[in-house]
Amino acid sequence: MTDPFFFGYGSLVNRGTHDYAEAQTARATGWRRAWRKTPLRDRCFLTVVPAPDEYVEGLIAAVPGADWAALDAREHAYARHDVSHVTTHRADRPLEVAIYAIPDGAHHDPGDDNPVLLSYIDVVVQGFLAEFGAEGVRHFFETTEGWHVPVLDDRAAPIYARARVLDLAERAAVDEGLARIGARILRP
Repeated sequence: MTDPFFFGYGSLVNRGTHDYAEAQTARATGWRRAWRKTPLRDRCFLTVVPAPDEYVEGLIAAVPGADWAALDAREHAYARHDVSHVTTHRADRPLEVAIYAIPDGAHHDPGDDNPVLLSYIDVVVQGFLAEFGAEGVRHFFETTEGWHVPVLDDRAAPIYARARVLDLAERAAVDEGLARIGARILRP
């Protein structure tokens, strides 16, 4: 029997947003990150979409209490996909690894009416900087689809539930990454 783990590729890369057991860096091949809009959530958020020649970096962590049902309920806007065979990690034993993605047909490309929250991006980039360094941050920005969507600058009054305070270097990493991809920033 293998231990159940899930693969986090967005805010869950930031260890400051959770206390999941046995969290460690990992890579899932065959997926790409994307900003999507769905009627299942109020705001534009990250998902992964199949992409045979690409990969996402993130963290894997033990499913709390090995209870997939509870985790599935928490991730209700997503469907669970087995990625055990395409995930590389440092664990010294076989793992059952799943990644959550919005189901096909339940999401679409967001538009100007559904901006990405800067406080959400801040959390994700803070995590990538801590886990993967500047190269991981660069990879996040360059390989995530959907940067045509405007970014709502909510840093002064964060809307994102897991918002974190960034130091100057972390803020610079976010701001430089957004400038590199030509993101449109909306000021409140």
